[in-house]
Amino acid sequence: MTDIVTVVGFVATAVKHTVTAEGLEIASFRLASTHRRFDRTANAWVDGQTNWFSITAFRQLAANASASIDKGQRVIVTGRLRVREWTSGEKSGHDVEIVADAIGHDLAWGTTTWTRTVRASAEPDHASETDEAQAGELSETAALLDDAQEAVPVPF
Repeated sequence: MTDIVTVVGFVATAVKHTVTAEGLEIASFRLASTHRRFDRTANAWVDGQTNWFSITAFRQLAANASASIDKGQRVIVTGRLRVREWTSGEKSGHDVEIVADAIGHDLAWGTTTWTRTVRASAEPDHASETDEAQAGELSETAALLDDAQEAVPVPF
C-alpha cells in the first residue's frame, strides 16, 4: 500500500544534490513541520510538536529542487510516505521519509517566479512536423504574452 501525503514546512537543511554513476539525479533535504493553533484562553498562537521529514526527489524534480529551494524557505511537498526503523549502536529510532512527487514554495508566505525547464530529447535531430508546429505555436504564444506584459503598467 502506498500512502500519499502532503506536508507544509520549512526547509531545515541545505538541499544536497548528487548524481549517481548511472546518471540518476537525487536531491534530499530535511523538512520541519510545526502545527500551530490559536489558544483562545491565552489569546496567542501556540506551537505544537515539530515533525521532521527526510525529503528525497529523483530525476528532473531533483535538479529543479536543488536549483530552486534554499534552507529556511517554506515549501509544500507531496509524495509517498516511507517509515523505517534504524539502529546505531545503542540508539534506535524511526526515519520518516517522503519520496517527493511534487515540491513547491508555499505562496501563502511569499512569491516566486517559475521557469519551465527544457528537457533533453531522446532523438534531438529527428523532430516531427507536429513537434515543429507546436513549437511554433508556443513561440507565438510566448511573444503575445511578452507583448501583453509590456503593455500592462506595473502598480508600484
